[in-house]
Amino acid sequence: MARPSSSSRDPRKRSGAAASSGRTGTGKKTHRPDWRPFEPEQKRGKKGGPGRPAKPGSHKRQERSEDARGRDRAPAEPRASRPATRDAAPRTPRVLQPDVVLKKLKATLVDPASVAGLSFSDLGLGQNIVRALAEQGATSPFPIQAATIPDVLAGRHVLGRGRTGSGKTIAFGAPLVERLLQNRGAKKLLPGRKPRALILAPTRELALQIDDTVQPIARSVGLFTTQIYGGVPQGRQTGALKRGVDIIIGTPGRIEDLIEQGKLDLSEVLVSVVDEADHLCELGFLEPVQRILRRTRSESQMLLFSATLDTRVGALVAEFLRDPAVYEIAGETQKTSTTEHRVLVVDPRHKRAVVEELVSGDGKALVFTRTKTFADELADHLDDAGIAALALHGDLSQERRQRNLDKLTSGRVTALVATDVAARGIHVDDIAIVVQADAPDEYKAYLHRAGRTGRAGARGLVVTLVSQRRRPALEELLGRADITARFDAVRPGDRLIRQLAQRA
Repeated sequence: MARPSSSSRDPRKRSGAAASSGRTGTGKKTHRPDWRPFEPEQKRGKKGGPGRPAKPGSHKRQERSEDARGRDRAPAEPRASRPATRDAAPRTPRVLQPDVVLKKLKATLVDPASVAGLSFSDLGLGQNIVRALAEQGATSPFPIQAATIPDVLAGRHVLGRGRTGSGKTIAFGAPLVERLLQNRGAKKLLPGRKPRALILAPTRELALQIDDTVQPIARSVGLFTTQIYGGVPQGRQTGALKRGVDIIIGTPGRIEDLIEQGKLDLSEVLVSVVDEADHLCELGFLEPVQRILRRTRSESQMLLFSATLDTRVGALVAEFLRDPAVYEIAGETQKTSTTEHRVLVVDPRHKRAVVEELVSGDGKALVFTRTKTFADELADHLDDAGIAALALHGDLSQERRQRNLDKLTSGRVTALVATDVAARGIHVDDIAIVVQADAPDEYKAYLHRAGRTGRAGARGLVVTLVSQRRRPALEELLGRADITARFDAVRPGDRLIRQLAQRA
């Protein structure tokens, strides 16, 4: 049956038609109007209803990659990461990596009390940059910024670990601009000049978020940035390179493509940044990142930042960082966090109703699902229930995804239903509640989902839904994440659900 074309419309203008109408958060018709929640282990048949028994070997056919149209995003959940490849050679059998806690790199602990009262000027940043930071609401440095900025300005290689929302982007973005200013600055900015700084990110969403922060800082001193990522035509990106830019912010796939086409030259790069370094390695981008960094000047400065920093990035550290300064913030534990963690044990048949009650409060809500299909269905269900909601996943165009995210930021919608492709790409400071409609498979995914709320010292709430059968697996996962959460069995309409919704 042919589907009607997508249309852009404001969820608040919808008339509240019944859920059986089959509309989705993308504006498309769903082919399963009588959809019911199902456990992730159940197999959904191509022509039958939910819960059809899986055929032998069918577990290998999982949902298509989140980056089917580009090479720069994470594979679809819950597949193991797939290394980028440039040839059509037969693939070796996939080996799923166990969800283990890797050994953390030895780091200098920074006591937040020791940096209290410092200003960005005290750290060595110029007044133009300080004013640009103030315009973004950053009037005083966070601990990770106070610890790393002086070493970056001194030219040292730096590894920084801080939880999501701790200010890592400013920690590398502001001193990077200051370093370029100290090295020729905005003088002799000739057309077609080679970039002098490079920032690598695992997803294009994160690259755009980084540019939103770094671009105003760079412009304040007359420098220019551009974003380079896959999934879109490269004409605008190559056009920016021809005009000349100072800072490249992008993802490994498209950057390597433009290098091989002879349209991007990194030989003048003075400072390289790898953001979410461990996630890039998890996605199989270790070798592309290594090839890209080898194109930069041999004496260039290297900065690695991530919410989790462990021995997975050891290969990058060994090759590119000489005597690095390694920092993490002391006391970043659940006891000192402003985020509360709760687990609700629910019957899978009640999942949609419980999610609806949890996100019915006044605050903004972010709901995570394992699949794109469930994200669409759940966004449609919430919208029909009178809660302005949209979906966010890899089947949407980049423009559509950014538009949906902008609507959440502006308050035009109050709930966003996302797959894990958005876990490290959403930067909205006032998310009141994160609801995990599908519990993650890895502890790092839990930490990054939870990091979308409770940012910059604000209070946050993370609620995970789980069936009784999957409860033991979630308890083990929380142990690996060093998270303690209370488990409560609930049904739709229970008082506890209303209390959590009001708390958000």
